Order: sequence, then structure tokens, then C-alpha cells
Amino acid sequence: MKLEFQAKFLQHLNQKKQQDQGFTLIELLVVIIIIGILAAIALPSLLSQVNKGKQAEARQNIGSANRAQQAYFLEGNTFTTDFIQLGLGIKTQTVNYRYTLKSTTPAAFVKNLALANGATLKSYVGLNYTTNLGGTTGEVGTLALLCETNAVGTAGASAADAIANPTTTTTGCTPATAYKDLGSGK
Repeated sequence: MKLEFQAKFLQHLNQKKQQDQGFTLIELLVVIIIIGILAAIALPSLLSQVNKGKQAEARQNIGSANRAQQAYFLEGNTFTTDFIQLGLGIKTQTVNYRYTLKSTTPAAFVKNLALANGATLKSYVGLNYTTNLGGTTGEVGTLALLCETNAVGTAGASAADAIANPTTTTTGCTPATAYKDLGSGK
């Protein structure tokens, strides 16, 4: 009986030594390949989210500039091309965007531009313009559009600067093939 117990004990110790050997090279390679595949799937999605966060800065700043331009027009019956006069505290140059205000002749509208510095970022345009509200009083109101370029990088910045001027019949960003209308409001 004693020999039987010793044999079982030795078998048990031998099995325990084999279990303590760790992972084989093939097992480690399989795990590394699986992690690599998961990273390859997740990385583009992560980079896309990073760009969306950077672009949110431009959308927010141009939306604020649109609202400030409308308030400025109500006070002075004209638009401005000076960020200081708008009183927003927006820097004209950030890591991701450079901001500028452009008026045209006639000075019935102004472009609020967020031009992308990065090669993967979209540019944004805010358009403020006046329109006749109708009636016999000749009241004039202001309208605003927020447009996102379909192109990215310098091509998007060029497209943003070249956006068509709004008219009394403008209902969105024109041409529609180059821009996405993010909203308009009165």
C-alpha cells in the first residue's frame, strides 16, 4: 500500500511540473496576432473620433461667430470683419484651425471661416447675410448658415474660402456637392 501511495504521489508531482512550464511560442504568437487584428480594426475608428473632436472646436467657434455677427448687425446695421469687435475671445490661430472674417461687396453679408491646418480636418464656413423680411415697412433681418466642406486639408480650406455668396433665395450651402449644410437659422 505504501508503494502504491508513493507512485501516485510521484505521478502527481510530475503532472504539476508539466503544468508549471508556461506558454508555448505558438500560443504567444496566436495571442499577439489576435491583438494585432483587434488594433487594426479599432485604430481607424479611434483616429476618426479624434478628428471629430478637433472639428467640434471649429463648429462651435463658427456658430458663435454667426450669432455674434447677427447681434453686431442688430446694433450697428453692418457686419464686422474684426474678431475683437465681436467680443467672443476666439483666437484667430489655433493648433487645428485658423479663423478669419471676410466681407464682400456689397457688404450685405460676411463669411466666418474656420480653415483647417491639418491634412485630415474639414473646414467650416459661417455665412451671415441680410434679407428683406417683406411687408411695407422694409424691415431687414439677418440669416445665418453653417457649412462643412466635403474636402479635407488644404483642398477643404480652398473650398471654404470659395463658397458661393448667399442670395435672397439661398436655402443652404452652395454648391451642394462641395458642402454639407449643418444648419441655418434666423
